[in-house]
Amino acid sequence: METTRQQKISKLILKELSDIFQREIKTHGGIMITVTKVNVTTDLSYARVYLSIFGPEKDVKKNVVAEVNKMTKSIRKMLGDRVRHQLRIIPELQFYEDDSLDYIERIDNLLKE
Repeated sequence: METTRQQKISKLILKELSDIFQREIKTHGGIMITVTKVNVTTDLSYARVYLSIFGPEKDVKKNVVAEVNKMTKSIRKMLGDRVRHQLRIIPELQFYEDDSLDYIERIDNLLKE
């Protein structure tokens, strides 16, 4: 069960990371990255960020998540510059692929059969 503080910090990080991915991180090949969910640990030191990746190819998702994980330090720096007056400590970011849309699509295909 998340505390109110965790929920507020999750929403703040989600909003700011969404803006960072939209405006500052340049992707190539027509790939669109969306932040779908952020979970913050109880001690507020780690944030699990789930990314939904849309692109022309389906196999690109794992590579994009790996590239984003390589840029974690610079993304955390950009996040820190934006929320430095609201948070004392910026959580360590861990990026994961959000596969909920694939799961919904798979269930939908099974129901159609």
